[in-house]
Amino acid sequence: MKLQRMNRRALTLGALAVSGALALTACGSDDTGSGSGDSTSSATAAAGSIKCDDAKGQLLADGSSAQKNAIDAWVKNFTQACKGVQVNYKGSGSGAGVTAFTQGQVAFAGSDSALKPEEVTASKQVCSGGQGIDLPMVGGPIAIAYNLSGVDNLVLDAPTIAKIFDGKITKWNDEAIKKLNPEAKLPDQKIQPYHRSDESGTTDNFTKYLIATTPENWKYEGGKAWQAKGGQAAAGSSGVAQGVKQTPGSIGYMELSYAKDGVNTVSIDTGAAAPVKASTDGATKAIADAKVVGTGSDLALKINYATKADGAYPITLVTYEIVCDKGNKADTLPATKAFLRYVASEEGQNVLSGIDYAPIPEAIIAKVRTTIEGLS
Repeated sequence: MKLQRMNRRALTLGALAVSGALALTACGSDDTGSGSGDSTSSATAAAGSIKCDDAKGQLLADGSSAQKNAIDAWVKNFTQACKGVQVNYKGSGSGAGVTAFTQGQVAFAGSDSALKPEEVTASKQVCSGGQGIDLPMVGGPIAIAYNLSGVDNLVLDAPTIAKIFDGKITKWNDEAIKKLNPEAKLPDQKIQPYHRSDESGTTDNFTKYLIATTPENWKYEGGKAWQAKGGQAAAGSSGVAQGVKQTPGSIGYMELSYAKDGVNTVSIDTGAAAPVKASTDGATKAIADAKVVGTGSDLALKINYATKADGAYPITLVTYEIVCDKGNKADTLPATKAFLRYVASEEGQNVLSGIDYAPIPEAIIAKVRTTIEGLS
């Protein structure tokens, strides 16, 4: 009880750094919460700042696997405070999430690509008197992870990346790679590229980067489905990450939070003063350069994939939570608003940088908060 009173007093004084640290204690998706001290502190912090209102029941959601680790952290904090709510987020991929939303199977969906016009039209069938809208909640760099013994620092540029994933560059000691890495000991080893097998917003953003920066080397139209021939396919960001970790000579694209445990990440030569490695700070700089292109309450963004700003990481995605602006189901609306309100809050956004995601810039997330309060 004494510890709880101390935590409440700290929150009352506005000790945001302390509450952020407490929230991050519970962020790991593999954490079982066995440490009773950490669990109690996190729950106390969450209870002091998360508004449950009359939220109750079960929220079903599906979509982007890129944001799964962020969702897991948010759900843990939120449900510790709002004990009457269960949040079940499957993370089956952006394509599956949008389909589930337009079929009325979930309260909200996560997608790394904004809704297409035909998907907005389909959403009107389940949003009574309204439509689906895009709320940017999670930023993150799409890291290019590789498994190459003896090479800890690898630099690639857009043309080289495109040729690798299109099967035009097949050996690690190719002249194009050697030119970018004159001091590296590149082996005469086959490159094994991994891509997503499922429809994925990560794929969509990765290929948008290639289309924007090197169209002469990437002739495909883009979209959530992988179109190039060859390579290895795996389901979800976790599947691609696992494939790269287990396969010597491999390379694959994934959200940065998955690029861990035995793999390195590529630094991108963008034409800036120095190559840029995937980082949350680099992603935030790229997102800050984005423009809101949605209309009305829709807050879809346009990323500048060809940015040459120093420190800006160009292969960056924004994950949207997709929800009805009007016509949400009455039994899930209070819980949906309460959860999204927490996700968009300062505390919720502060969780992100500690788990390899990028917070949404304040000018944009402020609009998201206003939109959430108007959901009906």
